Amino acid sequence: MIPELNQPYTDKVEALNIKPSARRLLVSIEKQALYLLENNQTLIEYKVSTGLKPPSNTDGSGGTPLGLHRIRDKIGNGAVLGEVFKGRVSIGKRYQDLDSADQKPNLITTRILWLEGLEPGFNKGEDCDSYSRFIYIHGTNHENKIGRPASGGCIQLSNVDMLALYNSVEAGDHVFIGE
Repeated sequence: MIPELNQPYTDKVEALNIKPSARRLLVSIEKQALYLLENNQTLIEYKVSTGLKPPSNTDGSGGTPLGLHRIRDKIGNGAVLGEVFKGRVSIGKRYQDLDSADQKPNLITTRILWLEGLEPGFNKGEDCDSYSRFIYIHGTNHENKIGRPASGGCIQLSNVDMLALYNSVEAGDHVFIGE
C-alpha cells in the first residue's frame, strides 16, 4: 500500500520542478506515522510524535513544519542507543544515566536527521526556515508518548526505530510532511 501522502509529494516536486527522490519519507501528522518508501513501495511504517502545538512553518511556533524537505545532515554515527545530544553534539551519556530532573524535558537521543525545507517562503527562508529552526527527526527519552503529538516541532521516534531509520536513509533523501 502506498500512503495517501505520496500523491501530494509527487504533485509538490512537479510544481517545484524538483526530481523526486527514489527513497523518501512521508510523515502524516494526523496518523502520527512516518513511512519509508523506495521506488514507490512502502518499506516500513514507524509510529512518531510530532509537535504538541498545531502544525506551523513559522519560526518560534513550536509546530511541526509542513511541506517538502530533504535530509540535509545525518548526525550521530557510532552513538549508543539513548545517547543524548545537545547542540547536535553528544554529551557522552544516555538519557537513562541522567538524574530524573534532567530527564523531564524532551531530549534529542540516538541519532539526528536535520531537515532543510525546499519551498522558498513556506519552509525555507526568513521566518519559516526549517533548517534554522533546528527541525529534526530524532530519538526521544519519552518513548511512552510516541503515537501522539508531544514534541516541540520535531519528529520523534523510539530509539530503536530511529537507529533503523537512520541506517536506511541518506542525506538528500526527501521528507514530505503533511497533515
